Amino acid sequence: MTRIVVDLGAGINKYPGAISVDSNPITNPDILHNLDEFPYPFETSSVDEVRMDNTLEHMVDVIAVLTEIYRISKSNAVVVIDVPYFRARWAFIDPTHKHFFTVDSMTYFDPNHEHSVLYPYSPAKFICEKLLFNDGLVNKNIKTMVIRFANRLPGAYERWLSHLYPLDQLTFVLRVIK
Repeated sequence: MTRIVVDLGAGINKYPGAISVDSNPITNPDILHNLDEFPYPFETSSVDEVRMDNTLEHMVDVIAVLTEIYRISKSNAVVVIDVPYFRARWAFIDPTHKHFFTVDSMTYFDPNHEHSVLYPYSPAKFICEKLLFNDGLVNKNIKTMVIRFANRLPGAYERWLSHLYPLDQLTFVLRVIK
């Protein structure tokens, strides 16, 4: 059985082997679709893996997007989301960015976290299996040491060091819980 991998907001740097979805026809996506329009052109519980590389910050409604990703994903599907870290200058220089993300942004979708219990914004449920800073980016010298610390203790980094030495990107590796 073939695994279905979807790259939402693929742009020109498409994820290898994935079905690319984008609203910009210049990027030549496999599926031309505006991700702010629901439903997405996939059957319920049909996708094994979702990739979203620096796309979620551009969406109008993050909760609606994650709810739709949940709808199209199979149980135990992997969802990998890369976003600019809220302290990064890259988060703020792009006038099309509508949202900013911290290490706790996805806890609102984790049924085991108090944020999800206190603020049940969506039926979508994900477990954050991994949180990484600057994954896949070129990093040198002191930045590499800061990244090691941030990846080991993300909450401590965010509270005590991120304002002094802001990193650039967050990667959330989520698992769909159905």
